[in-house]
Amino acid sequence: MNVKNEIKSIIVRSGMTMQQVVDLLSDEYGWSDSISNFSNKLSRGSLRYREAIQIADVMGYDLIWQKRRDQ
Repeated sequence: MNVKNEIKSIIVRSGMTMQQVVDLLSDEYGWSDSISNFSNKLSRGSLRYREAIQIADVMGYDLIWQKRRDQ
């Protein structure tokens, strides 16, 4: 699964809209309040790790590094 689809899927499963996430990112972290800017960043694959953490944060998630069970 690519990052764009994964993040959009999590947004939908959490019951939020893209606009709500963008608004929260704008309020909390000073991101642009444009959905197209957010969507383009996801489409280009230019999302930084720090930004992924911020997206997770405004949605009430934590990003966790977990060792794979098969190794």
